[in-house]
Amino acid sequence: MISKNKLALGAAALALCVVSGTASASSHREAPDITETPKIDNTDFYMFRSYETGREGFVTIIANYQPIQFPGGGPNYFTMDPDAKYEIHIDSNGDAKEDLTFSFQFTNSLRNGGIALNIGGKNVTVPLRYVGPVTGADDADLNETETYQVTAVKGDRRSGSRSSITHNGGATFVKPLDNVGNKTLPNYDGYANSLIYPVNIPGCAAGGRVFVGQREEAFAVNLGETFDLVNYVPIEGDSAAFAGDGGGFPGGITQSRANDSLVGEYNVTSIAMEVPIACLTAGGNGVIGGWATSSLPQARINDPSPTYQKPTFDGGAFVQMSRLGMPLVNELVIGLDKKDVFNHAEPTQDGALADFVTNPTFPALLNALFRAPVNATLGTDIADLAPSNFPRQDLVATFLTGIKTLNQQTTVTPSEMTRLNTAIAPTPRATQSRFGVVGDDLAGFPNGRRPGDDVVDIVLRVAMGRLCHPVPINGQATDLGLCKPADAPVGQVAFTDGAPISARDLQGQFPYLNSPIPGSPNSARDARAVRPAQP
Repeated sequence: MISKNKLALGAAALALCVVSGTASASSHREAPDITETPKIDNTDFYMFRSYETGREGFVTIIANYQPIQFPGGGPNYFTMDPDAKYEIHIDSNGDAKEDLTFSFQFTNSLRNGGIALNIGGKNVTVPLRYVGPVTGADDADLNETETYQVTAVKGDRRSGSRSSITHNGGATFVKPLDNVGNKTLPNYDGYANSLIYPVNIPGCAAGGRVFVGQREEAFAVNLGETFDLVNYVPIEGDSAAFAGDGGGFPGGITQSRANDSLVGEYNVTSIAMEVPIACLTAGGNGVIGGWATSSLPQARINDPSPTYQKPTFDGGAFVQMSRLGMPLVNELVIGLDKKDVFNHAEPTQDGALADFVTNPTFPALLNALFRAPVNATLGTDIADLAPSNFPRQDLVATFLTGIKTLNQQTTVTPSEMTRLNTAIAPTPRATQSRFGVVGDDLAGFPNGRRPGDDVVDIVLRVAMGRLCHPVPINGQATDLGLCKPADAPVGQVAFTDGAPISARDLQGQFPYLNSPIPGSPNSARDARAVRPAQP
């Protein structure tokens, strides 16, 4: 394993180095093709050492799907696609191939073919998924039940050996009804928590936990204003020094929950697992790579006479439709013409897309938008705000190979995935830094990713050249030798989207993301107010 005392140089300094840069939702509706199948749109991927008290020997993995769920979006709400495979992949040795896959398959069922009411002597099925308050998984008022099965696959996801993951009640798990509202679900937390399952994982000496259900969005981002050609000054306006002036940048954005477009506004569907570390690290050095995908059958034909059980005809091999490892990659890093290619590609094929990392376009876009006003405000004559150290080998080291002294695997195969050094102890929720490793918190991003890591701000700063300047390592300013200060004239600027997030805004226990915002009463606006931004 990579020991903690070897982390001093690369870990703290390179914590920020993720991808070529972006400032938008992690992977929400990010590619043309995936917008046509929102049920399988993979939005965020988290992988971290569990920091719930007493669970330090586990890794938590969360894969989110179905973006921007309006809390009141009934009557069908947000079931998963029963024809799809939702999968979490783990690479234990660094060959960019899955050594272990957790595959989820969903099924929707109507109670007795559909709850019916006697209307004028005729039994007529009801139009809703429930007909009264719901208090448990087997509630008689549930018209539709969503269940799932989980399979552990060793080796190749399609041809490897397969074993069922089970709980005390068998191999079928129940996904809770989405948070319709307080009248339908008077105790949503109790109901959902009862569907957190202790599980037996084949080949693991210890058990784990599984939960699938709706959660509140945890990805903090100033979404609408960002996509409107970054319609704000993306620099800290109040507290961070710029050009040595001792204060915030004039006209820069102020940190505020009001800037957040997702947290406190929308929900998402989470697949969450907690797995013993030893089950994930076999054959490696303690560093694991992870990513999530969703796949559909190759052929889908619409049935002109659909039934509830079979609205389409599906067949052929499964085709990967969505993929997510590190945050913010396909959103604005990959070119528009290659976004669908990235979603379909496996990590072993990532070398073909390397130009988007070595020669990133997003810093150039920020330069075009803000060079003139920055120079006018500061009275400077900066010719180009974007870093000029091409190719961006500093980004390649983290994005495609892992960081040697932080989270590089035994075998180094250029590939995009989240990498986690499981030898590093988790940081308690109360003391986590939202800036991860660069905030002297080695258990945070990019050593894995926790829900409270503010990846938008971190990535923005790296994209604009933070690593070309000396960085603090154990209190000492250290030149990493990756590039020169002259290569990044604004590399020390506190770039931000003004939408903060931290672990204190979220739960401190599995499944960590907050309970979903109820559809009624209309509390989305209130949700932001009751959870103010944390330090």
